[in-house]
Amino acid sequence: MRLDRAAIAALVPHAGAMCLLHEVLEADGERILARAISHRDASHPLREGDALPALCGVEYAAQAMAVHGALQKGAAQPGMLAAVRDVELAVVRLDDIAADLTVEARCVRNESGRLLYEFRIRADERLLLHGRAMVVTL
Repeated sequence: MRLDRAAIAALVPHAGAMCLLHEVLEADGERILARAISHRDASHPLREGDALPALCGVEYAAQAMAVHGALQKGAAQPGMLAAVRDVELAVVRLDDIAADLTVEARCVRNESGRLLYEFRIRADERLLLHGRAMVVTL
């Protein structure tokens, strides 16, 4: 399943420049793979001074999780990122990565509206960051 940016924007609560994903490349019952290009934007809303810290990759992953959840339910789902664990950063910043980002999130547990995801962000197969996140749907 492929989705463009407009379709993604209809599934996440973020608007304008805060809708960080450019397209969904694949999605199924447990996994989503998306592409992002906004990390190179000099006016990125999460930039700190002249840099986009790598930790901001967690927001890219969270938006991929939101899209995945909406696709599973057939509509946008209100929810919140409740916890992030075991995040490992292989880079300091994202804005100096020339390649597009691929954002992968895999749901490894779904218990009564509490979802545990593992996520990875890569550029040209280079792992930039990864971790786990708990999402609670409302």
